[in-house]
This record gives sequence, structure tokens and C-alpha cells, in this order.
Amino acid sequence: MSELKVFDKWSVEGIKVDDPGLVDYINLDPTVVPKTGARYAGNKFHKSKTFIVERFINKLMTTGHRSKKHFKSSYHITGKAQTVMDIMKKTMVQIENRTKKNPVAVLVQAIVNAAPREEIIAIEYGGARYPKAVECSPQRRIDFAIRLMTQGSYHKAFNTKKSMVACLADEITAAYALSPNSGAIAKKLELERQADASR
Repeated sequence: MSELKVFDKWSVEGIKVDDPGLVDYINLDPTVVPKTGARYAGNKFHKSKTFIVERFINKLMTTGHRSKKHFKSSYHITGKAQTVMDIMKKTMVQIENRTKKNPVAVLVQAIVNAAPREEIIAIEYGGARYPKAVECSPQRRIDFAIRLMTQGSYHKAFNTKKSMVACLADEITAAYALSPNSGAIAKKLELERQADASR
């Protein structure tokens, strides 16, 4: 039986997740067409059973909100799976051309690099609110990293001549290289710095 490849081009053979806390939450079972049609929706931790490329594509379709405000976006966020799959496929081709590495491995490592370990919550004590550092759960770490990467890419592509594919490739390769040019890495470092200060 021939090996399944992502978009019938890239193998997931030999890709490993470095972070032991995220191994069980990043699914590397490949699918040729990364679209399960919400098969796992309604099940607890269903996202962890979904192939990581598909999770990224789903987040590209609906990037969510930033600071309780509707996040600005462009025509790419239409809910059209085919549109977003084309963006993802072209982005992976660009990543492969730039890094000369398997783009699935680059994407997985970028998500691991951008996943924050700690975050801040506000606790109320005696009428006053205080920041408190808490550890991030593994599934939330991955969700957070994917959201920061997709929102950062849309933010850079919005109302500019630069294409979404180029912005997304920039973001993923910068996160892979742990570069502060990546919006997700910059936000992660800021969050962990704040958490460290509020111990």
C-alpha cells in the first residue's frame, strides 16, 4: 500500500514533536485532503484527533477575535474550505522553496516554538484585581499558537500589496527560526515575561 501524503506531495514520515507536553496533542496521521467535515465535533478533546494541518486550515477559515473585538480580515475568511486549502498548499510550496525542508515538519516545529507555556489571569481579592501566572494546558497552547500565527498573517496581509500566502509563509518560517519578526513568537515572549513578573 502506498504511503499517504499531505496534498499528495509531502510525507509525514520521521516528523517528531520535540516538546513532550505536546506529543499527544499534535496529530500527525496524514490525510490527502485535510477536511474531515467536523467528524469529531462535540467530542471532548476532539481537536487532538484532527490532523495538525487540518486544524491550521480550520483556523484560517475563522481566525476568531482579538481583545473581544471582531478581528479585521480580508476576503480570504469566507468559510470556503477550497479557498483556504489553496492558500495552505501554496504556502507550503513557498516554505519548501525557502527552507529546503519538509513544510509539514517546519509547520509542526513553528507551532511548538510559538506555543506559550504560561499566561496571565486576573484574580479578585478584596475588591482589587491582581494578575496571576498560570500554566497553559497543552491543547490551549496549540490553539493559542495557531491563532496567533493566523491572525498575525492576516494582519500583515490586510490592505497591503503582499499576498496572504507570502505573509503566512513569512510567519511560519519566522516562528520556525524562533525569530522575533514572528508575531506569534513576540506575543509568546511578552506573555511569558508578564507571567514571570507577576509571580
